[in-house]
Amino acid sequence: MNIFIAGLSYQISEPDLKELFEEYGTVSSAKIITDRYSGRSRGFGFVEMDDDAEGQNAIAALNEAEYDGRTLTVSVARPRTERPSGGERRDSY
Repeated sequence: MNIFIAGLSYQISEPDLKELFEEYGTVSSAKIITDRYSGRSRGFGFVEMDDDAEGQNAIAALNEAEYDGRTLTVSVARPRTERPSGGERRDSY
């Protein structure tokens, strides 16, 4: 199960995120999304858990919970939709 987490502190690390979710089961990966140019956290990330029941327990327990001074939003991740690349922009006048 792929889980989306928003509202993360900019100081949280991937090992911290993994540890937070490991209280609810086995975590196969934890990824914090960072800005491509600055390398700074964008305040959200994803956790993958192999067992769907453990993932649902984690979502139920952590959604709207406070962590590191911030309120988390935790949900099942939606499949990524393709966005047009940012290379060419057309403005209408």
